[in-house]
This record gives sequence, C-alpha cells and structure tokens, in this order.
Amino acid sequence: MPLFMPLDIASYIDHTILKQATTLAEVDRLCVEASMENFVAVCVPPKYVPNVKKMLDGSRVRVATVIGFPLGFNTLEIKVKEIENALDMGADEVDMVINLCSLKSGDWKYLEEEMAACLAPVYAQGKVIKVIVESGMLTDSELVSCCELYGNFEINFMKTSTGYADNGATVHAVKLMREHLPKRIGIKASGGIRTYAFAKELIDAGATRIGCSSSIQIMKESRN
Repeated sequence: MPLFMPLDIASYIDHTILKQATTLAEVDRLCVEASMENFVAVCVPPKYVPNVKKMLDGSRVRVATVIGFPLGFNTLEIKVKEIENALDMGADEVDMVINLCSLKSGDWKYLEEEMAACLAPVYAQGKVIKVIVESGMLTDSELVSCCELYGNFEINFMKTSTGYADNGATVHAVKLMREHLPKRIGIKASGGIRTYAFAKELIDAGATRIGCSSSIQIMKESRN
C-alpha cells in the first residue's frame, strides 16, 4: 500500500483558452484534451459556449465562460444580461470580473449591489459563479475586504485573476483568501500557472480549482 496518494491534478483544472483571436479549431482541440484528461471544466469566450456544449455532450467536463472580461468595466445591467445569455446558451459556470473601478474608488456599496444582481440568474438556474477580484492589483487590505464582502454571499468560488493583469496568481494571495473566506467558498487560482510545481504550491496553499492554458504540460509534468 502506498505511503501517500498522488495528487489528482486533473480534478482541479479548468482548461482555458481566452485569447482575443481564439478560433473554433482551438476550442475543439481544448474540448478533446479536456475530455481525454478528465478536467473539471473548459473555460472559453462566450461566443463558443453553444459549440462547446455540443462538443462535450456526453462528457463530465463542465462548460465555463467569462463575464465582464477582462477589465470588469461593464455596467451591472450588462453583466446580468451577459450571465443570463451565457446560462441560456448552456454554460454551467460563469467567471465574473468585479468592477475594479468601484473597488479602487472605495464604492463597496456598488460592489455589493453588483454581486446581488449577478447572483440572481445563477441561483435561479442552480449554476456556479466564480468572482474574479484580480488579486495582483490589490493591496492585502483590499483583498481581505473582498473576502469579507463576497464571503457574505453564496458564491461558489473567489478567483484570483483574469490572466490579463501584470500579476497573476500567487501563493500569498491564495493563503490570504483561504484565511479570510468561509470554508464553503472555493478558491480558483489563475494567471501565470504554467508548471505542475506551481499548481501544486497553489493547491497546498488552499486553491480548490486551477485555471490555466498550460494544462497539458502540467499533466505531463505530473506523470514524471
């Protein structure tokens, strides 16, 4: 009997492609890889959600897409409509960027209203929401305040990053989030995760989901 169980890294991964010029052929390959490796989900631009739903028919891989991506500028009403459209097209999970302008301006009331409104369609359809706070742009104090605010809502995950800011996921941010979030809320680490070693560090720090485009390389490294 082995002394320890190896980490099932595939069970943490959202296999992701969110480039501006993402093609249908790339999305098709993403889905094939996700099905072969048994990843948790694929995360694609909203345009491709209906295609991915068909491609993954019969698979356990979930369909995820992004909302207000990558800057979070969109008004509350637009974000709600984006979520409704994504869910109607077949998305199982939505990764939503918060309004960082409001955060940096100290308008926490707006962020609270935004979260309540965006949760309504997710609740109504029993789907999953991940709240992207772009931790690399926040002070520790701001990140803790995010944990306190979003910890009051029935969100599924808080997510570190879009991958479009200068700084992505860090072990420090994940540890801080785990320390200040309720245990019922998962943590998705994303942004700059390109090796198995770093992915494992983030999981050891408290991440329960890993978003990356280097998933296949990470799987290869995990088998060595």
